[in-house]
Amino acid sequence: MPLRNASDTFDIGGELTVHRLGFGAMRITGDGVLGDPDDVENAKRVLQTAVSLGVDFVDTADSYGPGTSERLIAETLAPYAEDLVVATKGGLLRNRDGDWVPHGEPAYLRNAHLCSVDRLRTDCIDLYQYHRPDPDVDFEASIAALAELKDAGVIRHVGLSNVTVEQLQTARSIVDIATVQNRYNLANREHEAVLDVCEANGVGFIPWFPLGAGGLGEETASALSAVADAHDATSYQVALAWLLQRSPVMLPIPGTSSVAHLRENVAASHVELSDEEMQRLGA
Repeated sequence: MPLRNASDTFDIGGELTVHRLGFGAMRITGDGVLGDPDDVENAKRVLQTAVSLGVDFVDTADSYGPGTSERLIAETLAPYAEDLVVATKGGLLRNRDGDWVPHGEPAYLRNAHLCSVDRLRTDCIDLYQYHRPDPDVDFEASIAALAELKDAGVIRHVGLSNVTVEQLQTARSIVDIATVQNRYNLANREHEAVLDVCEANGVGFIPWFPLGAGGLGEETASALSAVADAHDATSYQVALAWLLQRSPVMLPIPGTSSVAHLRENVAASHVELSDEEMQRLGA
């Protein structure tokens, strides 16, 4: 029997209890995160398998496809189980060249949210995240628009993505922030200060690109290989296990288009690293 999600839990916004190992749904789209995947039924199997293995936190965005990931999630999983939390993001435009263009105008965010509600087949989005601050739009105005949607009852919790400590603190002065999604992994810890603020305030930290283990220094790379061998695990599984033990607010969302790879990721929740191993990897 495949190993089920053994990660402990976190309460998003203090109320939505999820296992801390979730699933990121960017990879169920086509090449370049554009259009449908080559095998739509396989993408649906990946989603179904994730849920069957105890994954109860699925993260997506309107820009994945665009719209494709949200649509496939709804076609596969709606009506949603009571314990399943589906998060999405808005604030990035896509074009046929695959560019990711920030667009944080309040009117646009309200329309993007409305489209996500329709594609996800829901009345209220559990966690709606501002995907990336728009340098041409007042940040506070963008967050205020999401706060208004929360007040209207069509967003349950507000999250941020790709933000600095200052932006996080600014947003928290406008509306309760449930999560922050920034790049963070064993090899890239640029947003350590943001993680620290999240941990101090009980804000969930969703590390995107959680399986990043390339570009490690020679000493850490050697340690990673040795730890993986000791646990009969892959380096990527140890990288996930390290994240899960790095902080109680950490919510890794590894994504994949492969059922086999998905099972390997979930199995990582059973890898328990010692304090000495965590230190060797740079905890």
